[in-house]
Amino acid sequence: QVQLVESGGGLVQTGGSLRLSCAASRTIFRFNAMAWYRQAPGKQRELVAGITRGGRTNYADSVKGRFTISRDSAMNTVYLQMNSLKPEDTAVYYCTTDPRESVITGTSLPDYWGQGTQVTVSS
Repeated sequence: QVQLVESGGGLVQTGGSLRLSCAASRTIFRFNAMAWYRQAPGKQRELVAGITRGGRTNYADSVKGRFTISRDSAMNTVYLQMNSLKPEDTAVYYCTTDPRESVITGTSLPDYWGQGTQVTVSS
């Protein structure tokens, strides 16, 4: 069973920062690509950032230069550092994982999703 446990969401003012964390089982973390998606009310879900097991990353254009995805092998955890947050970043953020590396570009939709964590950026 794949378990992804997200944490770190919350309310922040425009220009602020948050760090999302996603803990996975060791086997999943070791062999799978990891990616963060988000979905805002009334909008389609979209890829935010992804990272392969080898550390190759990809970002949505809307977050490049502001967000950083990373993975800690010792902790079996993937992080999303979000800086210079904007109201349009407000969404439910989902941690996802899949064996296919194509998920980090959005070419393939991940098979496994966490429960989501709310990020709200006030103006």
